[in-house]
Amino acid sequence: MSQTTDRYPAATLDSLPADIRERIVEVQQKAGFVPNVFLALARRPDEFRAFFAYHDALLLRDSGLSKGEKEMIIVATSAVNQCLYCVVAHGALLRIYEKKPLLADQVAVNYRKADITPRQKAMLAFALKVCTDSAAVGDADFAALREVGLGDEDAWDIAAITAFFGLSNRMANVTSMRPNDEFYLMGRVPRNA
Repeated sequence: MSQTTDRYPAATLDSLPADIRERIVEVQQKAGFVPNVFLALARRPDEFRAFFAYHDALLLRDSGLSKGEKEMIIVATSAVNQCLYCVVAHGALLRIYEKKPLLADQVAVNYRKADITPRQKAMLAFALKVCTDSAAVGDADFAALREVGLGDEDAWDIAAITAFFGLSNRMANVTSMRPNDEFYLMGRVPRNA
């Protein structure tokens, strides 16, 4: 399957500025493949840099949310936004971080029935409200988070990740970005299989 449409052809590594090429090669060495999102977004180098700078600021910083919880937010909201790329790619990361091969499917389909904690369910309820009806977010939503130990800074993180992936979901959908085949098995079967 193609990674993008003919309308928006992906960049090639040899055509990219050195800093972007180095980042992609680093990811390739770590993952064993180049995730399609990198070459799709690299067609516009300035936007690539801005996108991944904000991505890293949200997902790589220490916060009250674990790496797995951040991925839960991405998977749940990406499912609502019908983004195949992000559900599959971030579902793989969720399975790996949480060491639970079934969890990403549960979160994508119905987080309320997923094998997650009450804290995580409250986190995802807030994320989905931000995703689908952010104008209605109010004091009661923040109070529900506080009841499970999530504070205002955690709420900011949940909202920012949700909003950022709203952008990512929409660009992936507009470009018909397809998940790499490798993502489908990651975190489901042992890596050497």
